[in-house]
Amino acid sequence: MPPRLGKTHLKSSNRLQYSSFPIRCCQCLRNPSSRSFSATPHHETRQRRVMFRWLQGPGAVFKDPLPGSTNYINAYNADGQLVRLSGRQMKQGDSDDGNSSPMPGEDDTGEVIGEKTEQNIASGQPIPREFSNDLMPFPLNRQFKSQSVLSEALRNEIYVRVVKHGKSVRVVSAEMGVEMARVGAVVRLKAVEEKWLEQGKSLATPYARAIMKMLPQTQFNPDTSTSHESINDLPVHRDTLSQIFLPVSESRQFTRVDAGKAFSRDLKPADERIPHPELIELEKERLAGVPREERIMRQRERMRIELQQKEERAQAKREREERDVTKVVPPQGRWEFRFRDISVESVGRTGRDKRGVGARYGIPHEDRKKGQIKIPTRVE
Repeated sequence: MPPRLGKTHLKSSNRLQYSSFPIRCCQCLRNPSSRSFSATPHHETRQRRVMFRWLQGPGAVFKDPLPGSTNYINAYNADGQLVRLSGRQMKQGDSDDGNSSPMPGEDDTGEVIGEKTEQNIASGQPIPREFSNDLMPFPLNRQFKSQSVLSEALRNEIYVRVVKHGKSVRVVSAEMGVEMARVGAVVRLKAVEEKWLEQGKSLATPYARAIMKMLPQTQFNPDTSTSHESINDLPVHRDTLSQIFLPVSESRQFTRVDAGKAFSRDLKPADERIPHPELIELEKERLAGVPREERIMRQRERMRIELQQKEERAQAKREREERDVTKVVPPQGRWEFRFRDISVESVGRTGRDKRGVGARYGIPHEDRKKGQIKIPTRVE
């Protein structure tokens, strides 16, 4: 049998239990707002105290973002001060990734900014642009850096120059320092936006404005040249995806033209396949000492000739398609049937010619397949 408790123990335990109960009830009645709905005593942990201390201290700067700047946690020190405004001197290029960046105590022109406080920021003084370390939204992922996006003013300027002024996409890309694919995307999206406004549809302007405040932007300045990204990156051609061993003699001058012919006879050199080959001619003329006005006139003449040749090729293509296609219109006139003569020999010897019809599946390269002879047997 279980042991029995004495009467003294029962009296003492009951007395302690009933004596403490009225005290808790009186406290709850005196201060109802402090009443706890849990019987477990609440103990504030150290992490909780540290969290609220940070929110009320250095973390308070993230409540109201800086105007015209990102508000990432890496841009501030442990005291909640903006690093690039703290006056700390650092040599140019001392960032973690080795990229050149302005010193935290200097602006873009190299002038020392000095120590600035929150009063200087509130007074409307300009804030220098972000450094490489300031564009890391995730402190534990130092490899990810937020890339700049086009500002609203820059997108509007691109749309005006292409649609209103009638400039080509290539010219606007060279003038604004934006890739041609991005220029085309901006024009199409702005056209959709204009169409929605004409139809009376509402836009998510507050959402877009809030997102733009979180990202670094490339601003438009009509007095200076704008450079958003590299516009002359060489695209990867499908003929260059295979691995080739080409031995050449030491006395031979191997140029980029020869490298293009090594992959394919019809592959143009890199100077002609870049998006803006006209910039190479401009640079050559500048190095040759040609005056600026004459360089502009020559470039305009080259662009006019290129545009004329492009229109002639497009017109010849349309005429050839009209000549090869036979159109049949029924008496009702509601449909139009088009017939084109197709030859089986159009696919070529390999069956992969672009003039062929039907489903043509690709053939994988055998440059990395085992058993294939990849060592050259002769030198050209």
